[in-house]
Amino acid sequence: MSHLDVDIIDFLILTIIPVAMLFVIEMICRVIKTPSWIKLTVQGIVMVIFAIGYVTVITPHILTSLCLLALGAALFYQARRVKIDPKKSNY
Repeated sequence: MSHLDVDIIDFLILTIIPVAMLFVIEMICRVIKTPSWIKLTVQGIVMVIFAIGYVTVITPHILTSLCLLALGAALFYQARRVKIDPKKSNY
């Protein structure tokens, strides 16, 4: 189906893993009641690690990696915004 030698099931798994990690980090941070900016920073770091891993460790997935980097940047921006003024955050 694809020209990258990646099955659709493999691609779905590669897409689901970062989303699952976001939920796991969210649940852990809710259980231990960490501040929102720390949670967002950790999620951003994990997304950047996944983006690097998707380019270097496995068959390169450049577009997926760029999306994860954009998500990481958005999470870092939101973490900075929440740290400066916690009233701007709804979560």
